[in-house]
Amino acid sequence: MEGSNQAAPVDVENPYIPLETSMRQELGRLSPLSSSCCIYRVPERLRLVNENAYTPQVVSIGPLHHGKKGLEAMEEHKKRYLQEFLCRTKVSLEDCIKKIRDQETRLRNCYAETIGFSSDEFVRIILVDAAFIIELLLKSNFRTPRKENDRIFNKPVMFHDIMTDMQLLENQLPFFILEDLFYLQEGTLSSDSDTSDDRLSTFFILKRLSSTKKVEHFLDLILRSLCQSEVVPSIPLEDLTTPSVTELYQAGVKFKVGSRKNIFDIRFTDGILEIPKIKVEDHTEISLRNLLAFEQCHYQHNYVCDYMIMMDRFVNNASDVDLLVDRGIIENVLGDRKEVAALFNNLGIGIFGSHDFTFANLCQDLNRYCSSTRHKRMANLRQNYFNTPWRTLSVIAAVVLLILTLIQTVCSIISAARA
Repeated sequence: MEGSNQAAPVDVENPYIPLETSMRQELGRLSPLSSSCCIYRVPERLRLVNENAYTPQVVSIGPLHHGKKGLEAMEEHKKRYLQEFLCRTKVSLEDCIKKIRDQETRLRNCYAETIGFSSDEFVRIILVDAAFIIELLLKSNFRTPRKENDRIFNKPVMFHDIMTDMQLLENQLPFFILEDLFYLQEGTLSSDSDTSDDRLSTFFILKRLSSTKKVEHFLDLILRSLCQSEVVPSIPLEDLTTPSVTELYQAGVKFKVGSRKNIFDIRFTDGILEIPKIKVEDHTEISLRNLLAFEQCHYQHNYVCDYMIMMDRFVNNASDVDLLVDRGIIENVLGDRKEVAALFNNLGIGIFGSHDFTFANLCQDLNRYCSSTRHKRMANLRQNYFNTPWRTLSVIAAVVLLILTLIQTVCSIISAARA
């Protein structure tokens, strides 16, 4: 056929590009990974367990949830706080925009995913949210005046909801931009007492828990505050089985409120188990879940993960909760002890533990103690025969009566023998 051997026409506008060429171009366009990354999307395996625990309900902080339906109402109020920030500090809006624009690349690198907002919109989001956080912290500590019609502090529930949203992993701002915004105002402030107090108060609020270590963001600040002292290094664990607190109590273990400096500092010494106090309230699950998600995305250690696993082993049912509440280890604000038990039982769903376990030695010591028959017998005596003064007196009376009966019997036998 005529023309059967002719080459197919070439699309001049879309010429064919060899696969190896297009792939090489794709690889060349890959952005370098940044060591500044510290804000992540929550892994789906965790989100599926409790979607609401990772989703802001009132306010968006940063770009990941900006513009989401249901969060629009707070946007105008955030801008009012920016306006108050500018009036209070006398810093120009132009200077604030320039400061954040100069840090735009570093800010974008803090997020694990590419942020699709334009440069102007991204800078706008960061500036409004950063000023909002600073003013919110100052007002919450009565460092700056609160307006009579303030929709946050005139409605305490609103403030509570905002503080809960600020603990979400996907709702974070890099901490350094809050500090940058603070330092920007420093050169514009007068030296009168009121202004200096505001300046020092801002610095105190932003830095008081950061110590000498780099703090990534607000959620990281919470994690560091829960772990202010040294944690026992993780070691391999062959058997994760650990008795519940009820089983430990039946084996003779005594319970004591542990140090408040480190929530992960659970210790067992001389038959006494020390567990730091934990307050269980409406937002406790949200806090713990987001701390866990951040740890699993960002850190090599597993303090939060191991703590959740350990508390899950300790608390199996409402009876375990009652025992820990009675010892002052759990402060139950939820009210329903079954809800508290369910909280600890469900926290471990979806998490990836590691072979190295922070509480490996603790598990081994507790298992060894509970396997002792002597400890169980002594505990049985204390709990069933010496648990109240009246029972103690009854036992003593019974023992005395038994001794007197034995003496009388012996005397009778001796008298009969002599006769």
